[in-house]
Amino acid sequence: MIRPVAFRMNEQTAVNNYYQQVLEGLDAKQIQTNALKEFDEYVEKLKAIGVDVIVIGDMVEPSTPDSIFPNNWVSFHESGRVGLYPMFAENRRLERRQDVLDSLVEQGFKIDEIIDLTKYEQEGKNLEGTGSLILDRENKLAYAALSERTNQEVLDVFSEKFGYKQVVFHSNQTVEGERLPIYHTNVMMCVADQFAIICLDSIDDKTERAETVAALTNSGKEVIDITEDQVNRFAGNMLQVLGADQPYLIMSTAAYTSLRPEQIKRIEHHCPIVHSSLDTIEALGGGSARCMMAEVFLPKS
Repeated sequence: MIRPVAFRMNEQTAVNNYYQQVLEGLDAKQIQTNALKEFDEYVEKLKAIGVDVIVIGDMVEPSTPDSIFPNNWVSFHESGRVGLYPMFAENRRLERRQDVLDSLVEQGFKIDEIIDLTKYEQEGKNLEGTGSLILDRENKLAYAALSERTNQEVLDVFSEKFGYKQVVFHSNQTVEGERLPIYHTNVMMCVADQFAIICLDSIDDKTERAETVAALTNSGKEVIDITEDQVNRFAGNMLQVLGADQPYLIMSTAAYTSLRPEQIKRIEHHCPIVHSSLDTIEALGGGSARCMMAEVFLPKS
């Protein structure tokens, strides 16, 4: 997780991230203060359930307002491989830092190979890490909603390099009466060990929807459907993590309060829920709890 030093709204991502909002009446200092408080409280909640959280501080220069979402530029795998990804916004490309990888090695993790896909940025082809990709690591399935940030060609290269079978579809949201692509798959979908949370209404094509549901159920997942309104509250942006004693589903408080009692009951049948308030980060960043974690599956050296 990357601790922010100058968090703000990123105008370069707002062009196709329709979840970003302008917060009136807050200056830059107050925005950073709020974001830092939300970040620190979130980290403490993760540590309280036994999650090993590696916190690395952001740098003031270069300006990287979205650095709080590291899962878009890097992914770490059980094989000892690391993926580096092409990103849509030019100022987000500055988030990639070798010292982050060096820090993991210093803490005993083993990196055998770096799969660098960033060259595709020059062709305007993007694949924004585990924002674009929902990885069912156990079953080697990569769920991906195609958009400006999730390119089929780069997805094909990822699948070949990392050995994943694709489940591809188009996911949309209604913006001022028009159906437009959801910018990241992880906004509308979360895959856990025994269940999946997904906004099926966002997949307008009925064949794609049926194929996605089939892939989930055939891999043993209970499908928990959420609404587009709940997606707007970041109910799709969740991640299951392993605590000291058991798995937990992590989400924001906004996401939690948007869930219906029966949805909560179905989730808690599988694992407890932990939520934390991320209101400032969600509004200005257009991302939530899942986006803030780049999970480390690397082997220990």
